[in-house]
Amino acid sequence: MPGPMPKSLAIRQRRNKAASRATLPAELAAERLRTGQRPILPDLPDGQKWHPMARKFWRLIWASPMSFEYLRADEPALLRLMYLVNAFWHEHSLEVAKEIRLMEREFGLTPLSRRRLEWSVATAEEAKDRHEQKRIHRAQVVDADPRGVLES
Repeated sequence: MPGPMPKSLAIRQRRNKAASRATLPAELAAERLRTGQRPILPDLPDGQKWHPMARKFWRLIWASPMSFEYLRADEPALLRLMYLVNAFWHEHSLEVAKEIRLMEREFGLTPLSRRRLEWSVATAEEAKDRHEQKRIHRAQVVDADPRGVLES
């Protein structure tokens, strides 16, 4: 006996669907793919210079896969993050480091924040798929006598 029929999708209580998941148009990503350019880090006021680690951080952000998720509206907040990073490298302040940590979460710059945002980097998925394919292949290569697996 097969059991009860499953409920229709319309009356199910739980659908395992993220309430905040949305697909937004990737205007900046499309432009970056077309031109191959990333936003330029503006000059600091009063002739100050960016710390070399802050410049490196800016380059890393825009070279990362997460950068394709950012919109033009995100650039001002990313610049505020950059000012904090620059201040940290000049002052080495714990308070500034705390603010940086909070802002990095907002932009998916930590593994846990990417998980919370439901972003996944393709290479990790590809590695999982390769592992799964190897596991399936190993499972298919079985001798006629299953006890032979124990001998190797």
